Amino acid sequence: MWHEISTVLENSLYFIALINPASKIFFLTAQRPSLSSKEVIRISCRASLFAFLILLGCCLGGYFVLEHVFRVKLYALQLSGGLVLLFSGMAAVQKGVFYHDRDEQTHPSFDELSVVPLAAPLIAGPGTIAATISFSMQYGTLSTLLSLIPALLTNWCLMLLSRHITKTLEFFAFAGPVIRLTGLIVMAVAMQMMLSGAGGFIASLK
Repeated sequence: MWHEISTVLENSLYFIALINPASKIFFLTAQRPSLSSKEVIRISCRASLFAFLILLGCCLGGYFVLEHVFRVKLYALQLSGGLVLLFSGMAAVQKGVFYHDRDEQTHPSFDELSVVPLAAPLIAGPGTIAATISFSMQYGTLSTLLSLIPALLTNWCLMLLSRHITKTLEFFAFAGPVIRLTGLIVMAVAMQMMLSGAGGFIASLK
């Protein structure tokens, strides 16, 4: 019993690292013109809902679609997802920013913004999708969902508080260090995912 609870908590923390709430916080506050509180709430709710539906689908039938429709092995998804995460984390470490300000003339509608790119690929990205499919095979659908839901709720709450969090970090000049530290964590998670994928590939050759 306690082992199952511990596994769920560990996997939930892993999902939080993959989702990377810090990047969503700075994404929302980087929008120009600035989003109002109501707009942040609306976008955060829609993005979290769509991301959950995407990951729910991956949890329930992702492996079947991946293996039998696209003929893609799980280790290939882990390698590609880890590579995308690696470049994302590397950019954050080197530049100290996750996203650049958008041009006001190219600002998408709020409904578009909440689905693409926020819900996918920023929340339900390659790394999160790969982990969802992998965990559903390893730990079962229920355990994976119990790990995934708290991670999504944590990300949702932090997105709702994005304006206050960003102002506090900027006041204490912590925004840059937080971004770089988060980027380093993302890189470490990406490397671990790629190593797992490489291990799966090597095992398939035997």
